[in-house]
Amino acid sequence: MPDELLSRLRRFNTDFFPQYQDRFKDLVEQGQHPTTLFIGCSDSRLVPYMLTGAGPGELFLVRNVAAFVPPYDGSAGHHGTAAAIEYAVLALNVQHIIVCGHSHCGGIRALYGEVPDEASNLKAWLELGREACLPVQLSDEALHRTEERSVVLQLERLMDYPMVRSRVERGELALHGWHYVIEAGEVNVFDVHQGRFVPASSSEHSGTGPYSLTPVHDGVSPIFNEIDEAWRPR
Repeated sequence: MPDELLSRLRRFNTDFFPQYQDRFKDLVEQGQHPTTLFIGCSDSRLVPYMLTGAGPGELFLVRNVAAFVPPYDGSAGHHGTAAAIEYAVLALNVQHIIVCGHSHCGGIRALYGEVPDEASNLKAWLELGREACLPVQLSDEALHRTEERSVVLQLERLMDYPMVRSRVERGELALHGWHYVIEAGEVNVFDVHQGRFVPASSSEHSGTGPYSLTPVHDGVSPIFNEIDEAWRPR
């Protein structure tokens, strides 16, 4: 059978690379200086470079199931997402962190169903999104709301990373929550002041927050509550 991957590698070398050869040369000689850390789901339908119009060297990418951010606990460990966050902020000095979820997310859907026993790592990983679940049976609307709630939950977790919080408070780093609706080609951006997601096509900004430094009460963020209250079972 034809080796399609090899064919694509060759096309990259002959068709794509020559268009950006000078750019790649500069990135090697001067090093990378991306302005944005993009934390997105591993879903093949989410294509960060298409969404943002970014070119080589502009995005520092982290992809994982459901775009989760592990809690910061201050201990050294082997966690790729946490390491990437620290590297992006401390070494690359990114100015933006985007958390991008999307519609029809299999990882979020799995929170409401069964996970094979063999998938022990997946089971543990999915617990990072458990707090975003709603106490209802799964429906299209519940899935959509859970996807949005999960994005906000990850933004809140980012604020627990000391290097992130200190830079946000100094105005050196901006956090952005996005929810990509695949079938509509629309990205809804989180507006912390409205407590909801707004279509990018009508938004005044590319997503904000959480920037509120209001203390957490009983372990629950007031921002997260706003998203919670925005959902009404029918």
